[in-house]
Amino acid sequence: MAVHDFTSQRLFVDHSLAAGTTVTCTPEQASYLRGVLRLSEGDEILIFNGRDGEWRAELSEAGKRGAVLEAVSLVREQAGGPDIHYLFAPLKRARLDYMVQKATEMGVARLVPVLTQHTVAERVNLDRLRANAIEAAEQCGILRVPEIAHPVKLAHLIKDWDAARVLVYCDEGAVQASPLVQLKALAPGPLAVLVGPEGGFSPAEREMIRALPQTRAISLGPRIMRADTAAVAALALVNAALGDWG
Repeated sequence: MAVHDFTSQRLFVDHSLAAGTTVTCTPEQASYLRGVLRLSEGDEILIFNGRDGEWRAELSEAGKRGAVLEAVSLVREQAGGPDIHYLFAPLKRARLDYMVQKATEMGVARLVPVLTQHTVAERVNLDRLRANAIEAAEQCGILRVPEIAHPVKLAHLIKDWDAARVLVYCDEGAVQASPLVQLKALAPGPLAVLVGPEGGFSPAEREMIRALPQTRAISLGPRIMRADTAAVAALALVNAALGDWG
C-alpha cells in the first residue's frame, strides 16, 4: 500500500471531520477549488485538519458564493509524531518561510519564535507562519500541522523551561564531536532544538543557555551555516537519532 496518494490534491480545513461532515470553504479555498483545481460538483479531494486523519471528500456545492465539501470516507488515521519543538530566531521573510516549511516537513510538533540580542526580524507574522506550515503539510502528505507559538524573549524561555524537556542547543562554540553520537546517548522523550540568529548568540545568552540543566550543546560541524540551513541539518540529526526515522 502506498504511504501517500501523491496523485490527489489535498486541502487543510479548520473543521472537525467525521463521515458525513460538511465543511463550508473559506472564500479563498472556494476560489482555489473552482478556479485553480477546476473542480465541479461531485469531484473529490482529500481533506485533513491535523486532528481527525485524512478524508476523501466530495464537492457537494460549487457556486459563485462559495463551496461546500462533504467528508465521505476515512483514508488515513491521524498520525502523531515525535515530541519535538523547534525554537528559532526569526529571519527575514523569504528565508523564514523556507525554514517553517522545512521544519513542518521534518515533523516538528511546535514552532517557537525566540527573540535574541542579535535577532534581525523581531516582528513575526504568525498568520504567515501558519499558512506556510499548512502549505507544506498539504504538499507533502503530512497530517500533523505544528502549533505556532507566540514570540518569546530568550530569557523568559529559559526562565520558564519545562524540566522534562531536553534542550538541544546548536552551538558553534561546542566541541566538534559527532552530533549523531551525542544525540543517540540521550534518553527518548520530549525535546526541543534551538538554533540562533545569523549573528549568533551573545556571550551572556550562551552562558544562560548552557546553565540550564536540560541543555545539550552540539556542533553542526566546521562550516558556518545560515540559520535556515542549520534548521534542516539539526532537525535531520534529531530525527535520525531520536525521532521517527528509525
